[in-house]
Amino acid sequence: MWGGRFTEKPADLMQAINVSIGVDKRLWRQDLAGSRAHCRMLASQAIIAQSDADAILAGLDQIEAEIEAGTFPFRDEYEDIHMNVEARLKELIGEPAGRLHTARSRNDQVATDFRLWVREACDRTLNQIRSLQRALLGQAEAHADALMPGFTHLQPAQPVTFGHHLMAYVEMFGRDAGRFADARERMNESPLGSAALAGSPFPIDREMTASALGFARPMANSLDGVSDRDFALESLAAASICAGHLSRLAEEIVVWMTPQFGFVALSDAFTTGSSIMPQKKNPDAAELVRAKTGRITGSLVALTTVMKGLPLAYSKDMQEDKPPVFEAFDALELALTAMAGMVADLTPNRARMAAAAGAGFSTATDLADWLVRELGLPFRTAHHVTGAAVKRAEMLGVDLVDLPLADLQALEGGITANVYDVLTPAASAASRRAWGGTAPEAVRAQIRRWKERIG
Repeated sequence: MWGGRFTEKPADLMQAINVSIGVDKRLWRQDLAGSRAHCRMLASQAIIAQSDADAILAGLDQIEAEIEAGTFPFRDEYEDIHMNVEARLKELIGEPAGRLHTARSRNDQVATDFRLWVREACDRTLNQIRSLQRALLGQAEAHADALMPGFTHLQPAQPVTFGHHLMAYVEMFGRDAGRFADARERMNESPLGSAALAGSPFPIDREMTASALGFARPMANSLDGVSDRDFALESLAAASICAGHLSRLAEEIVVWMTPQFGFVALSDAFTTGSSIMPQKKNPDAAELVRAKTGRITGSLVALTTVMKGLPLAYSKDMQEDKPPVFEAFDALELALTAMAGMVADLTPNRARMAAAAGAGFSTATDLADWLVRELGLPFRTAHHVTGAAVKRAEMLGVDLVDLPLADLQALEGGITANVYDVLTPAASAASRRAWGGTAPEAVRAQIRRWKERIG
C-alpha cells in the first residue's frame, strides 16, 4: 500500500501489533456500504468514469457474495478490512479498483464504517430494551395487586405491589432507551469526505454520500470527522448505565429465589444444577447477566483511556476503539435477551410475598399518617407515637395490626378502633393511589401508559 515510500516490509512484531483484521472484519457490511456510496458519488461528480464505477460496484457485489459464502480470503498482510477489500477488488477487476480510494482516506473510511456499526448496534439495543419492557409489563399486569415488601437498606419498609416493583424497571429501561436514541441522533452525521484530516480538493458531494448512508448531514469539520469517537463513548456510557439496571434486577432475582425469600421461581430453562449437591437450582442466568456489567463498564473505561489526551486528528491509538465497543454491545445484547427471557419465565409466589409484606412493622408509616390525618397531630409527634407503638408491639411479639387498642390509646388517647383499617399491608398499598404510587389502580394506569407508548 505504501511501497512507494517504504522499501522494506514491516518487522514481524510490527505486523503483529499493527494487524486489526481479526477484529474489524465484522465491519465488512459497513465498509462495502460506504464504498458503494463513495463510488456512486465519484461517478456522479465525474471524478471517475462511469465505466470504472460500474466495474467497482460489480466487484464489491462479488466481494459481498464471497464474504457471505465464507470464501473471502481475509489476509493479515493487508492488516484491516479496508485494505483487504481493496486488495481483493484489484484481484477481481484490475486497474479500476485503484480509483475507488480517490478523495477519501482510511481515516474517514474507518470513522464512517465504525459510526454505521454503532448506529446499527444502538438500533438493535433499542429493540431489545423494548422487548424486555414488554416482558416486564406482562408480569406487572398479571400481578398488579400482588403484595410484597418494599425495602430500603434491604430492610422491610412499606408494603408495595409486585406490579409496582416491576414497573420501576420499566421506567429505568425507558430512560436507557432514551439515552440510546439520543446518542443515535447525535452520531447521525457522516464523516465520509473528511479524507485524511483536511478535507478533499476534489469536487465531492458530501450531502449525496451522507444521504445514501442514511445520515442526516455531513460532519461540519474534517478534523472532527476523522478524530471523533464521542459517538462510541456516549453509546458505551448508555450501555454501562443500562447494564447497571440489568444487574440490579438480576441481583433481585438471585435474592428472591433463595429459600429464605422464596418470592419467585425460574424454570429449568434459566437455571442450572450442581455437580455435587443434587438439591441445588441455581439462578445462573441472572448471575451471568449481573457479571456482564463488569465487561460493559470496563469497555467504557478502556475507550475513555484510549482517547484521553490524543491530539487531533487521527492517531493509531484509535485502532483500539473497536474491541471494547464490540465486546460491550455483544455482552449487552446477550444480557438484555437473557433478562427478557427470565422475566417472562418468572413465577411469583404470591402467598409468600404477601406474608412477608407485613413483616418488620411495615405499616408503621400508615399509623403515623393516620394520626396526622385523623387526629391532626404534627407529623413529628405522630412519628414519635408510632415509634413507641412499634416498640410495644415488638415487646409483646405481635404485629402492629394485632396490638391491643388499649396499648395504642395508652400512647395517644385519641386513637380509635378505626386505626386498624390502615394497618394491613393490603390497605397500606391500596391507599397509595397518587400518580406513581403502588396502589393496584395506579399501577394499572402506568401499565396502560407504557403499552400506548411502546406498543
